[in-house]
Amino acid sequence: MSSVSTWLAATRPKTLPAAIVPVVLGTAMAFADGMVHIPSALVALVCALLIQIATNFINEVYDFRTGADTEDRVGPTRAVATGTISERSMLIASWIVAAVCFVCGLYLVERTGIEILIVGMLSLFFAWAYTGGPYPLAYKGLGDVFVFVFFGIVATCGTYYVQAQTLHVHVFFLALVPGALSTAILEVNNIRDIETDALVNKRTLAVRLGRNKAILLYYGLLAMAFAVPPHLFYWNYSAWSLLPLLTLPLAFKLMAQVKVRTGQQLNGVLAGTAGLLVVFGILTAVGLILHTV
Repeated sequence: MSSVSTWLAATRPKTLPAAIVPVVLGTAMAFADGMVHIPSALVALVCALLIQIATNFINEVYDFRTGADTEDRVGPTRAVATGTISERSMLIASWIVAAVCFVCGLYLVERTGIEILIVGMLSLFFAWAYTGGPYPLAYKGLGDVFVFVFFGIVATCGTYYVQAQTLHVHVFFLALVPGALSTAILEVNNIRDIETDALVNKRTLAVRLGRNKAILLYYGLLAMAFAVPPHLFYWNYSAWSLLPLLTLPLAFKLMAQVKVRTGQQLNGVLAGTAGLLVVFGILTAVGLILHTV
């Protein structure tokens, strides 16, 4: 029987900020607009985390089946690939996590309506379709689109909507922050794995573009995130909305590193980009909250 620590590691804790940050941002904007609803925000957070964990569990199984994950992978070791958790156990765990997410999400459906049920069901479906099914998105160069849409637009706008029960254009601009930076994290991961992914016909966007163009995409994603604070400031959010620009030195450092590092060296850039997502997200949320002061 697998240990608790093995299962905790399989949730991939370092990926969980990608689920947390959009919920924090959506809630911060709801607060700034005077429409915050804490119970809904907490349930949205739980659902976002469960969808991320379900995606990670399913990814373990299908990457092992296709040979994308082996004991010799450059990135962190995977439980199914090393045999510490069986395929069957991981699949059962995936279904349990998805079921719990569905039950929790019923509160949000009751509060807002059938549209949130549709969004939730689509989120769970694509958590499976990311690496599972007959047309796995991550293997067809569409993983980046999935991350941008669901961990950016859907998560941020959905969090705002279940509290305010309405949307406005600035929420969509705000969603570019977690969307772009979460996709940037994935891009570093895929740049690192270009050679091993190509061997098993995992045609990620980085494999399709090649290393140099994938690095340019990484630059573009960071630039997209940094365009958001000036937009918020221009559209009458206070000067506090410019706080995330304090992370520019970190962004420039990561841009320099991703260009020259390869293989395991990129794990540091991966961690740094995840850190940028967290710090940028926190500063953005703080700026929105201070807007009301």
